[in-house]
Amino acid sequence: MNESIFGRQSIARVLVAAVQAVAPALITVVSLHLVTTQVADEPFAQIYTALAAVAGALALLLLQPGRYGSSQLVFDRTTLVLGTLARWAALLGILFAIGYATKSSGEYSRKIVLVWAVLTPVLLVASELAFYKLARHLQISAADTRKAVFAGCNEVSLALAHRLAASPETKIEPVGFFDDRSIDRLGVETHVRLLGKLPDLASHVKSRGVDMIFVALPMRHIQRVIDLLDDLRDTTASIYYLPDIFVYDLIQARTAEIVGMPVVAMCETPFYGYRGVVKRCTDVVTAGGALLLLSPLLLVIALLVKCTSRGPVIFRQRRYGLDGEQINVYKFRSMTVTEDGEQIVQARRGDSRLTRVGGFLRRWSLDELPQLVNVLQGRMSLVGPRPHAIAHNEEYRKLIKGYMVRHKVRPGITGLAQVNGCRGETSKLEEMRARVEFDIEYLRRWSPELDLQILWRTFLMIFKANEKAY
Repeated sequence: MNESIFGRQSIARVLVAAVQAVAPALITVVSLHLVTTQVADEPFAQIYTALAAVAGALALLLLQPGRYGSSQLVFDRTTLVLGTLARWAALLGILFAIGYATKSSGEYSRKIVLVWAVLTPVLLVASELAFYKLARHLQISAADTRKAVFAGCNEVSLALAHRLAASPETKIEPVGFFDDRSIDRLGVETHVRLLGKLPDLASHVKSRGVDMIFVALPMRHIQRVIDLLDDLRDTTASIYYLPDIFVYDLIQARTAEIVGMPVVAMCETPFYGYRGVVKRCTDVVTAGGALLLLSPLLLVIALLVKCTSRGPVIFRQRRYGLDGEQINVYKFRSMTVTEDGEQIVQARRGDSRLTRVGGFLRRWSLDELPQLVNVLQGRMSLVGPRPHAIAHNEEYRKLIKGYMVRHKVRPGITGLAQVNGCRGETSKLEEMRARVEFDIEYLRRWSPELDLQILWRTFLMIFKANEKAY
């Protein structure tokens, strides 16, 4: 629906969209050919032809513009760049996984692959920015501004009118509102233009050449909506309904259909469809690579844990995972106890239960490294809400509204809450509530580029001890 209300399509805009759709695949293939033949001065052998074919096909699937729900005409350039880089990283991850599975990665020149992997996203970003600028120019310069009126003056319609007025690229001009209440009863600012009452809407639309009507009547007044739609049948205006459910705090709200019936998702996981595939592939490739690189460190930590205190090296604790199902989360044991019952006491400063190396591991978050195995198992993700012990879940779900919503996605090794300072002990209810607010904000705002930002900030935090971890 987003594209249909941006004005009438011109031949130029259709051609630009068509070229933009195939450009990522062309850039991916051509850049590989140029790097191989011009930079490395090698023939474009059969193995590189095969790589070009697979990479080009993946580019058609993963590198399409606007794949994350925002119109390419209204999001900012930073989002565009980060989104392109995130999708390219996912494509590389899939290629490396294919190469590892087929044992063919060793046949390729590391120099060619490295230069291609670095050069291509630069070309992709430059291409996206060029198309973005061209599409925006064509949209703004088009002489097809459409007039819009609103049936119902309320928080929803006022918000949309304000956004349309602030976004000239939409080519939609808010003209005014129709409501059976007066300005005084509405309690809105005096500059809001009230054009008449609802029964006057149809005649106004026909006489003033209105192109679009946004119906923003509350759902409880459904009969009024039906009557209004019946009156508007004699007009040629496009009609859109704005459900008042959007005044509430929704998570991943979107429109869809089930067996032909329209539905509105009010609280949904962000990882539906291809999004889930991209995130899972990224998790597997990154976690697998990290385990290989960190295996010497993991072995050293395991030996230190084993030699300095009695008990198992790996501590398993039951926690809630995706959809609230119980999972076992792995950690290097940092205490003399392995609590996993109905009551669990959080670690505190100077806690006597900490082992000789346990405090160091917790301070630098090294005790969390075994959770990379949880990621490969599919029980966790690299980025997501941190899982809490079941005992704490059962306690806080009764105290914090919407607490269990955070389980709409797999829990993560790191998350938005952690990179914003919500780490360590939660001795106060406000501290846990702040964590949950960040977790729900992550669900609401998720995108591949947000995951990249969180991972980057987590990487920077590695070099700074966690003062809140005891």
